This record gives sequence, C-alpha cells and structure tokens, in this order.
Amino acid sequence: MSGRFGYAGRTALVTGAASGIGAALAAELAARGAHLILADINAEGLEAVAEPLRQSGHAVATHVVDMADAAAITGLAKAVEAAGEPIHLLINNAGIALGGLFEEVDMADFERLLDINLYGVIRMTRAFLPRLRAVDEAHIVNVSSIFGIVAPAGQAAYSTAKFGVKGFSNALRHELAGSSISVTTVHPGGVSTNIAASAKPPPGASEAEIAAAKKQTQRLLVMPPAEAARIILDGVARRKPRIFVGRDAHTMMWLERLFPTRYWSLMQSMVGARRSGSKAPSKG
Repeated sequence: MSGRFGYAGRTALVTGAASGIGAALAAELAARGAHLILADINAEGLEAVAEPLRQSGHAVATHVVDMADAAAITGLAKAVEAAGEPIHLLINNAGIALGGLFEEVDMADFERLLDINLYGVIRMTRAFLPRLRAVDEAHIVNVSSIFGIVAPAGQAAYSTAKFGVKGFSNALRHELAGSSISVTTVHPGGVSTNIAASAKPPPGASEAEIAAAKKQTQRLLVMPPAEAARIILDGVARRKPRIFVGRDAHTMMWLERLFPTRYWSLMQSMVGARRSGSKAPSKG
C-alpha cells in the first residue's frame, strides 16, 4: 500500500490510554483530527485523559478493560460494533513491567505479564481485524520495546512478551501484505512514564535495592511521552514497518545487530547491574 496514512476524520482505538505513551498518543491523535476510542483498566486515569479532550470538542469514547481478560476484550469488540464506530487505527499499547531474575519471579506474575503484554495484543488484533477489514484502509500498531530487540538479564518475562509482539507483528505484516491493512511495530527506549516505577519489584529485593533501582530508572527514562507519541504517529503516517523511539533504542538496536551474541556485555553500563531487574524501557 502506497501513500501516507491520514488521521483526520478517522477513528483510532488506543489501549493503555490512561497514562504514559497511551495518553500522549490520545492527545496527539486528537490534535491530528482523529476520533478516539480509549481503553484501560484504570477508570479514573482514563477519564482524566478523556475529559479535557472532550471539553476541547473531540469525539472520545472510553472503555474500562483488563487486557488480561479475554472475555473483556471480546466484550469491547462487541460494544464498539454496537456503537457503529468504524476502526481505522488500532494501537495495542497497554502493558506492564516485571523485574527480577527468571528463577525468582513468581510464575503467576510471569503469566499475567504475558497475558497483558503479548496475549492482549494478539486477542485485540483478532477481535478487531474484521472491523479493520471493513474500512477503506486501516493500520495496526503493536508497541513492543527495545527489550523486544535485546534481552537483558532480569527482564525474562518482559523480553519474552516483547519479542513475541515483534514476531507476531512481523508475521501479521507478511500475511496482510497487499491488503488494505498495514502493520507497524514500535520499539521505544527510555520514555519517561510510570510503567517501570509501578512494576512489581524483584523478589527478595531490599528497600535500599528497590530505591536504587528506581533512581537509576528515572535517570534512564528521559524522553517525554509527548515526543514519543509524535515520533510514533509520524512513522505510522509514513507506513513505516518498524519505529525505534529514542537515541538509546537506536543504539541498542545497532549493538544487537553488530554483536548479536555479545551485546549484553557492552550495554550493562546502560541498564545497570544484573540484579536491578526493575528497569524496563517504557511503553505504556
């Protein structure tokens, strides 16, 4: 498919829209003339994002949805269909973080992260693909992470999900080639959101270790969400298949490409000591 993807007058569905990059995407999409359907598990945060946009005259619908709940995603798709709203742009952005070494992380926490960060993307795409096929042209944006390109120690759960999002998106892009639907994968680096700060800390970590990890996280997560949103939407408008957000994301991408088996030893100074675990480039 050639030509730019336009936003004005089209409807975008954004998950994880109550904060961070999701909230910034909502604001930027509204500024570009899109109608919005916003979803998040945080009802209060969702309305805090939506109401100022409504007051400014933008069309915004909100839905409280747990992306780990398959039935809730099915219900969201039915509710959107019942409202008669077309879907031109699906942005699968919702996600959580989880720090800690693989052997120490509780399996239930590992599975919940996969349910949200990976299966949430897959289920949303399956649920809304018929709606995307029903319009003249559509676009799917799946937000992975730079940890879907590199896999640091202490991020086994997060990287498993984000590598999965990358692989799913690549296969989907190839399957939809030549159709009216295009696919973009986004790999943010250190964006200043609350995802890492709100992550469950590594098991057995002391208060001092947790405080040190949070301090390091704040040093590394520097890009404002609004800037990340602009980069993402500019790339989607050009129908880019992959978007790297931030200088750190580009640096780590090249490290992995040039040193596919040795990049971790080269990037440890960027992400900290092995047990820090709680740091994750932000996406939601």
